[in-house]
Amino acid sequence: MFTDSVPTLVDPDWLEDRLDVPDVQILDCTVYLQPGGVKSGYDDWSDAHIPGSQFADLIEDLSETDNPEYPFQLPTSDAFASAVSELGVSNDSRIVLYDTVNEGNNNEWAARLWWMFRVFGHDQVGVLNGGWPRWTAENRPVSSSVKTPQSTDFTAEYRPELVANKEDVRSKTEDSGTCVINALKSDDHAAERIPNSVNVPALGDDGVLDTDGTYASDDALEEQFSEVGATEADDVITYCGAGIAASSEALALHQAGITDVAVYDGSLSEWTADSELPVERDE
Repeated sequence: MFTDSVPTLVDPDWLEDRLDVPDVQILDCTVYLQPGGVKSGYDDWSDAHIPGSQFADLIEDLSETDNPEYPFQLPTSDAFASAVSELGVSNDSRIVLYDTVNEGNNNEWAARLWWMFRVFGHDQVGVLNGGWPRWTAENRPVSSSVKTPQSTDFTAEYRPELVANKEDVRSKTEDSGTCVINALKSDDHAAERIPNSVNVPALGDDGVLDTDGTYASDDALEEQFSEVGATEADDVITYCGAGIAASSEALALHQAGITDVAVYDGSLSEWTADSELPVERDE
């Protein structure tokens, strides 16, 4: 039996070799972006998925739902622990997360849940690099069998250093030792951004993903983040529109050796809603 740690970026070979290992838990995290809202990937998962996987509902079960103004906010420790326990995940689980591409956002929803697991104290978690598109393109095993997971008991231990709020960001924007990174595309960064932030897109030709939908090499990521000062910073905070691309950016930074990255969960959705907070725009 394999007892090794889960890589942060999981190669399909690694996962296929462990499909029948009991403590390896696989979760599909797909959310589809649509005009006017979002849609769960549950129906597609139930039709075809990686064998043994369960579906993790980031819309309802794994996000704070009391404030519809800011969707996908981090749930409470208790809510997170309850949701993943119902999926069969325990503190002894080695977790592999994946998602399905939607508008080019490979790995972002999986990376969101990867960040959340780390926030709540669980490091044995990785993202399938390239997700469902790569898995199926390589003719890996696929199943349509849906099984009810056996509930477990996951205990969350909150790590505040991995989460940034509005006040944290406001206090850090004038701090030369902090690198605040916008994960949105360069055009979006030019149009509207938090003052003194830099841009490394999570998506697009100049982003942290290669053209095949996998993350760039560790060396390439380190070079990208070095160019904006992240590798020398005392603190690094990522943001985007609503915290999803920012989570993928945090994973890319982790691969580049910058592991204690805080994600600004409210991101621009919260920042721009406060008329007292400054916003920069290119002329």
